[in-house]
Amino acid sequence: MAAAMDWLPWSLMLLSLACDSHAFYVPGVAPINFHQNDPVEIKAVKLTSSRTQLPYEYYSLPFCQPSKITYKAENLGEVLRGDRIVNTPFQVLMNSEKKCEVLCSQSNKPVTLTVEQSRLVAERITEDYYVHLIADNLPVATRLELYSNREGDDKKKEKDVQFEHGYRLGFTDVNKIYLHNHLSFILYYHREDLEEDQEHTYRVVRFEVIPQSIRLEDIKADEKSSCTLPEGTSSSPQEIDPTKENQLYFTYSVHWEESDIKWASRWDTYLTMSDVQIHWFSIINSVVVVFFLSGILSMIIIRTLRKDIANYNKEDDIEDTMEESGWKLVHGDVFRPPQYPMILSSLLGSGIQLFCMILIVIFVAMLGMLSPSSRGALMTTACFLFMFMGVFGGFSAGRLYRTLKGHRWKKGAFCTATLYPGVVFGICFVLNCFIWGKHSSGAVPFPTMVALLCMWFGISLPLVYLGYYFGFRKQPYDNPVRTNQIPRQIPEQRWYMNRFVGILMAGILPFGAMFIELFFIFSAIWENQFYYLFGFLFLVFIILVVSCSQISIVMVYFQLCAEDYRWWWRNFLVSGGSAFYVLVYAIFYFVNKLDIVEFIPSLLYFGYTALMVLSFWLLTGTIGFYAAYMFVRKIYAAVKID
Repeated sequence: MAAAMDWLPWSLMLLSLACDSHAFYVPGVAPINFHQNDPVEIKAVKLTSSRTQLPYEYYSLPFCQPSKITYKAENLGEVLRGDRIVNTPFQVLMNSEKKCEVLCSQSNKPVTLTVEQSRLVAERITEDYYVHLIADNLPVATRLELYSNREGDDKKKEKDVQFEHGYRLGFTDVNKIYLHNHLSFILYYHREDLEEDQEHTYRVVRFEVIPQSIRLEDIKADEKSSCTLPEGTSSSPQEIDPTKENQLYFTYSVHWEESDIKWASRWDTYLTMSDVQIHWFSIINSVVVVFFLSGILSMIIIRTLRKDIANYNKEDDIEDTMEESGWKLVHGDVFRPPQYPMILSSLLGSGIQLFCMILIVIFVAMLGMLSPSSRGALMTTACFLFMFMGVFGGFSAGRLYRTLKGHRWKKGAFCTATLYPGVVFGICFVLNCFIWGKHSSGAVPFPTMVALLCMWFGISLPLVYLGYYFGFRKQPYDNPVRTNQIPRQIPEQRWYMNRFVGILMAGILPFGAMFIELFFIFSAIWENQFYYLFGFLFLVFIILVVSCSQISIVMVYFQLCAEDYRWWWRNFLVSGGSAFYVLVYAIFYFVNKLDIVEFIPSLLYFGYTALMVLSFWLLTGTIGFYAAYMFVRKIYAAVKID
C-alpha cells in the first residue's frame, strides 16, 4: 500500500507531462479548422436503447450506404462500449445550406424495404432505439423545449431547454409505427479571429438534429437528388407496415448558424445536462453526516480506549484486570492466522489493485484528461491501469500472506493474479455469448477477447508475481503481541454480533454518503448519458474511504470486546457491507427506472450489476480491513502484556 502511494505522484506527473503536448485543450484532441465549403464528415456510431441494453451497428438497419463503407480504427474502450464508427452518405459542406436532399435515390426512385427489413425496422422502433451520429467528433443531440410548471400566464412561462443524446429512430401512435426518414441537421460554427488578408476559418461547436417523419407522397424529388418538403404541418408521417414491403425516401437538410461558443467549451452542452445543485447538496449532506458521526465515533472510541488502556496498564490491579472482560483478554489470539489465508490475501491484493486503479482514474478524469471527446479513453485507461497496478496488489498480498504464516508463495501469487480477474472474465464471457447470439455490436469480438487474455497473462500475471515475490521476501508486518499455542475458547455471542447483522449495520453509513452519486452513475451506464462530474466523484470517493475505515474500526472494536478474536474474515466481509445496499439499490433501479422486460437485457443488467457489487465489496472490504488491522496493532502495542 505504501509503495502504491509513493508511486502515485510520479505516475500523475508523467500523465500530466503527456497531456501537456496539447496544453490548449486538456483532453489531447487538436481542433480542426474548416474553410468555407470544406466537407464536414458525418459519421455514425451505433444504435442504442435503454430498454434492451443491446447496441447495434448503424448499418444493421437498411439505411442508405455510401459507395465505400469505411470503419474507423477503434481503441479498446470503444470496442467494449459497442461503438462501431462508420462513414455515412450525408454530404455536408462548411457554412453551406441545403434545403432538402435525397439519399440513395437512383433515377428518382424511392427506397423499397423488403418485408424482413420492414419487420426489423419496426421492431427497433418499438424497442425505443436511438441513432447516434457524430460531426467533427461531436455527438448529435435532439433539442427538447420543456415549459416549467410555474403559475402565471402561458405567455410568461419559461422554456427549459434540454438535450437528448442522439435522435429517436421513429415513434408509435395508436398501434401504428412511423420512421423518422427526414433529418434536419442544425450545425453551429465559431468563426475564428484572424489577421488581415487571411481567409476565415470555422470550427464546429454544436451538432443538433430535428428528426421528422414524412410520407413518400408528400416529398417531391427531382433527378438531381434535390427534393421539396411539404409546408407547415400538412404532411402525414411515413408509416412502416411490418407485414409488407414499404417504399420511402431518406432525405436530409443542412442549416448552419454562427455561435459565440468557443471550441474549448463546445462539450458544455452535453456535460451540463444534469442538475449540479443536487450534487452539491449530496456532497454537503454526506460530508456533514460523515464528519458528525466521525466525531461521535472517534470521541467514544478514544475515550473508551484511553480508559481501557489506563485500566489494563495499572500494575497494582493486575488481578482485577485479569478478571475483567474486554479486548485485552484475547491478546494471545488476536493475531492468530485465520482459515484460508491464501484466499484472504489474494482477495485483499485484488482490492489494493482496484483501489489504486480507481483512485488514479478518478483523479486524472477530475483534471479533465479523460474527456468524453476522447471516446473510450476512460475504459481503456481503467483496463491498462488495472493490469499495471498488479505489482502493488501482488506486493501487498505477498507481505500479508507471509504475515499470516503462509509458505507457498508461488501458488499464492497465481491465486492473486487469477481469482478476481478470472471471475470477471468468466461472467463477461458468458454474457458475451448471449450478446453474440443477438448479433449486437456490444459483443466483444474474438480478436479483442484474445488481446485481453494476452494482456492478463502477459502483463498483469508477471507483474503480480513480481510484486508478490518482493512482498513475500519483505519483513512481515510486526505484530505487537505473541500468539498463544492453544486457542482461547470464544464465549457465546449476542444476536447483534451475527455476521449478517454486522453487514447491515456497517453498510448504511458508506452507502448513505454515496447513493445520490450512484443514481447518476447508473443513469450514465444504463441510459446512455454522459457522466463527467469526476470532481464530485473524487470527493465522494474520499468520503467513502473515511466512512469505511471508521465503521470497520468500530465493528472490530465491538467484536474484540465480545472476546471474539476471529476478526480477519469477518471484518473483510462486514466492511464491504455497503455492497449489499448497492445490490438492493440496483434492484430498485431496475424495477422503478428501467423499462426492461426481455430475458437477455435483464440477464445483462444483473450480470454486470453482480460484477459491480463484487468489485465494490472488494474495494470497501480492503479499505476497512487495512484500517482495522492498523487499529488492532496500535491498541495492542499500547497495552503492557505480561
